[in-house]
Amino acid sequence: MISVAVIIIGFSADIGYILGDTKEHCSKFRGTRTRAAFVFVIGFWLLDLANNTVQGPARALLADLSGPDQRNSANAIFCSWMAVGNILGFSAGASGSWHRWFPFLTSRACCAACGNLKAAFLVAVVFLTLCALVTIYFADEVPLTVNQPNHLTDSAPLLDDPQRNAISKSKHDMPAAPNANGNKVESGHESDANLKHISKKAEDTNGSFNDGPGAVLVNLLTSLRHLPPAMHVVLIVMALTWLSWFPFFLFDTDWMGREVYHGDPKGNDHEVKFYDQGVREGAFGLLLNSVVLGVSSFLIEPMCRWIGSRLVWAISNFIVFACMATTAIISVISVREYSGGIEHGIGANQAIKVASLVVFTLLGFPLAITYSVPFAITAELTADSGGGQGLAIGVLNLAIVIPQVS
Repeated sequence: MISVAVIIIGFSADIGYILGDTKEHCSKFRGTRTRAAFVFVIGFWLLDLANNTVQGPARALLADLSGPDQRNSANAIFCSWMAVGNILGFSAGASGSWHRWFPFLTSRACCAACGNLKAAFLVAVVFLTLCALVTIYFADEVPLTVNQPNHLTDSAPLLDDPQRNAISKSKHDMPAAPNANGNKVESGHESDANLKHISKKAEDTNGSFNDGPGAVLVNLLTSLRHLPPAMHVVLIVMALTWLSWFPFFLFDTDWMGREVYHGDPKGNDHEVKFYDQGVREGAFGLLLNSVVLGVSSFLIEPMCRWIGSRLVWAISNFIVFACMATTAIISVISVREYSGGIEHGIGANQAIKVASLVVFTLLGFPLAITYSVPFAITAELTADSGGGQGLAIGVLNLAIVIPQVS
């Protein structure tokens, strides 16, 4: 689904052209292509849905495959590979030569910038396919056994397990047979038969409940009440943290193009040129961000051993606060330097440009912590809950998605 979504996004201009958007050449047209925008939104929605669907199982699989003493290191390695992917991806975005290497990707509806996007997405599809195949082949999962009489389902720590309750109840309600002295004792044969009957009935009930379409949503919502108390704090902090990260992810390169380079994607040729230059410079800043993210991922485990995971996470959030406040200060200074305002100023002040790149780079350190430490804390808090890590990480993913909607 991710592959299909990025292809839809990359070819949205061409699809809109086919569906009836303007026939004017993309190098001259400055208006809005409504049909292309609609196709882009559909593709982006599919991409977001698929990406969030992947993240939960990936984190749960990581928690299952790593031991109790490997949670921080496993998440750090996970984060380092994300950094490698980010470096490759932002390098692709920072390059403006894709359309020259693959000229067949440009068209009347899709000029140089659009052709670069197409090529980068197609390369991403190839990498995604290879990585998915490697994960499927090497990550050896232990199959879930559902026929064990005392098996605890994944939601058992979070929901009342009907199988366990039925067996427990049967021990108190089991009929007893009199012995030679007149005292009542349980019949072994009858006890085993009743246990098997109750176990089978509980398994059928449990299976029909936990495997139903609505069971996933029920488990997620009910687990909010049954998670360890500390997890509620983790969910709140995670949601507030991502509430600050998503605006950065959505507007970082646009901010660089408009407020640092004072370009305008709908302005004259010079303004469009400076906007594109700012966007590429923003992609370069995100490349530096990813390098710091990769280096920082190897420092997370020793830092957590030294001062504790919770304090490391708190420090990273204060760094995010300082960097986000700095972007506002940079914007104010940049605007004041141009009496005509952001839209009418052309070019970028060198000091402001360097300061912007420094902010982008510094944000790589707290981002590495955000990508790893909360998941390690979740695995730690739910490790003794009898297999509820997958559900707990699913709930943690909700704390990421809800701020995204906001």
